[in-house]
Amino acid sequence: MCADWTPEVVISSPKAIQLIEKQFLDLHPVSIQQIGEGFDNTVFEVNDTYIFRFPRKQIAEDLLKIEKGLLPKLAKQMPISIPTPIMFGQPDLGYPWLYLGYPFIKGDVPGEVQNHVRAESVTLIAEFLKKLHSIPKDWAQQCGVPLDPIERLNIARRKPKLLKNLEKAYEIGLLSKDENMSSFLQEIEKVEGKEFERGTLVHGDLHIRNVLVDEDGILNGIIDWGDTHIGHPAIDLAFVYTFFPKHARETFFSIYGEVHEHTHILARFFGVYVSVIQLLYGHDLQDHTLVQVAGDAIERVID
Repeated sequence: MCADWTPEVVISSPKAIQLIEKQFLDLHPVSIQQIGEGFDNTVFEVNDTYIFRFPRKQIAEDLLKIEKGLLPKLAKQMPISIPTPIMFGQPDLGYPWLYLGYPFIKGDVPGEVQNHVRAESVTLIAEFLKKLHSIPKDWAQQCGVPLDPIERLNIARRKPKLLKNLEKAYEIGLLSKDENMSSFLQEIEKVEGKEFERGTLVHGDLHIRNVLVDEDGILNGIIDWGDTHIGHPAIDLAFVYTFFPKHARETFFSIYGEVHEHTHILARFFGVYVSVIQLLYGHDLQDHTLVQVAGDAIERVID
């Protein structure tokens, strides 16, 4: 069985140059550098000014279409930089999908960031999520944002996969079984079988690889909006648990607003669920920084 991150098509740098130079004459001659490779897209920096994202699978093209409809209208409302597509590439030269170009947002994906530095970003992320989660559902749907199509918080479906991935991580030696994880898994039982309202505009994929920090380690950008949907706010609140230390989380909710106990549990569940996948993904890529960061995120959630 293929891993979640197995691509269907991977575009090379020379092919990307061919496509961009053919379809965007103003960028000729193109200088290019691959700067990222995720589950869904291969990412290039172009002419030191733009970012181009090329889907690696069919579903990724569908997600880019969501960004195309939403982000130009959303960007002006957000208190933090988000990518706004301005170039819309078309299938050509044997490459099967549309692709997008965006003005470059300065910043780097965070690595191992000290807790006191993380805490300095908590007010900004609280204001960002408070604003995002207050945007009317109807407005978002008019921009092409779908209802959650894959039931991300369906515990009955997701928990078995979490347990399977945890076993893989234990076998490889990426995690050790302990009482904190056992207690966490027991706590999830409080929300199993329950139905939750899903009427909030969420980023949908807010984690360590989809945020940017400046040279001081402060958050200054939220990227990769393809998983944006109408769902439950816990999907985004998971980031609060995976990224921030406990005292900063208290500050976050004093700004964002208090939420139901079940929302906290769902957020923690999704944070661990995503972080375990990233742990295995980092191991598969031999990305030792991602392995360390994902492992720390899991500990932060279950501690």
